Amino acid sequence: MSKIIELDKVVKYYYIGSIVVKALQSITLDIHKNEYVAIMGPSGSGKSTLMNLLGCLDTTTNGRYILNGTDVSKMDDNQLADVRNSEIGFVFQTFNLLPRYNALENVMLPLIYAGKNKAFREERAKKVLKDVGLADRMDHKPNELSGGQRQRVAVARAMVNDPSIILADEPTGNLDSKTSIDMMALFGEIQSRGNTMILVTHEEDIARHSHRIIRLLDGLVDSDKVNKNPIVSTFQNQIL
Repeated sequence: MSKIIELDKVVKYYYIGSIVVKALQSITLDIHKNEYVAIMGPSGSGKSTLMNLLGCLDTTTNGRYILNGTDVSKMDDNQLADVRNSEIGFVFQTFNLLPRYNALENVMLPLIYAGKNKAFREERAKKVLKDVGLADRMDHKPNELSGGQRQRVAVARAMVNDPSIILADEPTGNLDSKTSIDMMALFGEIQSRGNTMILVTHEEDIARHSHRIIRLLDGLVDSDKVNKNPIVSTFQNQIL
């Protein structure tokens, strides 16, 4: 199985006046294509910083980050934006949907940034909304959808550019327990189709759906273990 992410002695420091915050200290790890990985750690462990680096929202202080064969460690903001749009699909705890746009329009946004024509945008966005069980909600705006439906719109938007990685940051944080289980089942379906899933969470029950759990502590990898008995749930609304 080929590597999609290679971190080699990655360091991230933040400078606040004369104070140096050592957020990440010499992180070395690989993630392979089609892996389903959970990143965990207490507040201040560095998991949010690591997520920002993996998502090309920030760059390393030292060390190398190879994403899908390309060294993104020292890219400028414009180059990183291009990488994000083509390689990474984001799912956030707060959904980050535009309230004035309906589900279809929200999902089409990354395709607009990618320069795709209108016919392609509509066809592709409709397909991924159907895939996540929202074929009958495409014309609804976020305030007309439940929390679980809004998160599925966010998942569809993350998938629409066919990215190399789906990066989910606390994706069940605003969902009830039943909807959270449905969402994790959806992630399992997506990963089974060949996507690489990286989940950042502080919830043990959510992390147990993944196949590998990486735990951070004080900016270092504290443990990196295969989850031999992942929770498997079936997505009831629509099988991908």
